[in-house]
Amino acid sequence: MGKWFKSGAPWIWMTGGAVSLSLVAVLGLLLLIGWRGLVYFWPHPIYEWQLEDESGNKSVLIGEINDRELVPVERLRASGLALKGEEREELTRYLVKTGNREFVDLDFRWVLETDIKSRTQPAELAMVERATNGNFYGYITSVKEDGREVTTDLHPALLRVLARANALSSQANDLQKGDIGSINYQLERLRLKERKAELDDKLTDQLKAELASERQALNDRYQVLEKELFSLRSQADRDSITVKDMRGELVTMPMSRVLDVVWPNDMSLMAKVGHWFHQTAKFVTDDPREANTEGGVFPAIFGTVFMVILMAIIVTPLGVVAAVYLHEYAGKNSLTKIIRIAVINLAGVPSIVYGVFGLGFFVYTLGGSIDRLFYPEALPSPTFGSPGVIWSALTLAILTLPVVIVSTEEGLARIPSTIRQGSLALGATQAETLWRIVLPMASPAIMTGLILAIARAAGEVAPLMLVGVVKLAPTLPMDGNFPYLHVERKFMHLGFHIYDVGFQSPNVEAARPLVYATSFLLVTVIVGLNLTAIGIRNHLREKFRSLEH
Repeated sequence: MGKWFKSGAPWIWMTGGAVSLSLVAVLGLLLLIGWRGLVYFWPHPIYEWQLEDESGNKSVLIGEINDRELVPVERLRASGLALKGEEREELTRYLVKTGNREFVDLDFRWVLETDIKSRTQPAELAMVERATNGNFYGYITSVKEDGREVTTDLHPALLRVLARANALSSQANDLQKGDIGSINYQLERLRLKERKAELDDKLTDQLKAELASERQALNDRYQVLEKELFSLRSQADRDSITVKDMRGELVTMPMSRVLDVVWPNDMSLMAKVGHWFHQTAKFVTDDPREANTEGGVFPAIFGTVFMVILMAIIVTPLGVVAAVYLHEYAGKNSLTKIIRIAVINLAGVPSIVYGVFGLGFFVYTLGGSIDRLFYPEALPSPTFGSPGVIWSALTLAILTLPVVIVSTEEGLARIPSTIRQGSLALGATQAETLWRIVLPMASPAIMTGLILAIARAAGEVAPLMLVGVVKLAPTLPMDGNFPYLHVERKFMHLGFHIYDVGFQSPNVEAARPLVYATSFLLVTVIVGLNLTAIGIRNHLREKFRSLEH
């Protein structure tokens, strides 16, 4: 036994066991987040309850079961419930998602099993997904199509008016974000051009006339597009549906507010799978709505990926140049040691400190100076002197710079000195040796540092809250207006979206599944970025493997 311990075999088994447990824990966590998030898009059955409380008050409740829990009877009695004749120690209560937000005080309601007289699952119960006020549950009694009310064979009529309304709403949104948004952008550019000419004392009568002519042409075009937009919206409002809710009241909703209608209780397994894929795709591609508790997260996905790519473009050359200087050119003296210690210590600085530095230096100092030098016509409204995606990328580049420097230095240190000496002996200069021999051989290590930088930067939230990220960004950092990439704009981020939905949402119960779904999506995005970088690293490793021999 003693020899076995001295051989080191127990430590190998302990290390292997610890790695295995870590992998199981990570996979278990990912499975939990994925399950809790992705099950949100599955069509859940809708129930109709007949309720009667201890006072004899009867009511009807329609909704989905969101959660259930066992509650001690003693705690219920302490809260004021009599529960006469109840001998059980625990009772089940259900958290029911009732929807119908404009007619019901709360989206969710707790129902105790002793209050339930009956529970049915009618196939005719429908869930109406709306653009505002969340879901609506009830029985669809009629469909108004082209001014004609349809009360029989509702499914085909409803699908027709829904497809028509969605197509019209999509055209209206594209028109508003596309041509109308472009006109507004051009009008603002004309205003800034006029203001700049005024500041430079170059605002002549001829220039005024040209600007006025361009502005009038844009306004005329705007009036035409506005009439087209109003026409599309009025056409979308022409059709409507009437739904009987849990109160027994008939509620009429214009189809312009309806996004989708499904009958979960009447769906087959294949229909449910198709609906799940449809809802998941909408979550990935749509814009958020209802204070981020409904809709999708596409702007947050775009902002996260765009910011990380911009950060990678900035940090890679900076980190490589710094590592090359420290390893290839800097002398082994006290100054170099101090620089190395500073680089190592920078890796341990809290991220929020980088955010404060970015806000003070990049946003206020550098951005404010750029505004005063190049954009005086826009002042006092800042252009670069306010938080934006470029300042977020620069802040995270500084945050992850030590990782890239250390990884690149390790790669440079693994290259034998004989290779450098052989290159120099054949007549190559030191710069040529670095560019053609050393850096290609160190490129896998550079990519390793970039992978670590991406993994950390994509999940950072605290510094971004100070230098660029917002709850809701009206426009993306990239659009069809010159210069197409607007790095001065604020942006949305998946990490901040999780924080906002989970801790700042007015409706915590409704937002909880979205927290899991967005968390799983963030992990997926980070894994995708890392796999892309790993693929590039492996390609470079195979490409320059011959140099090692």
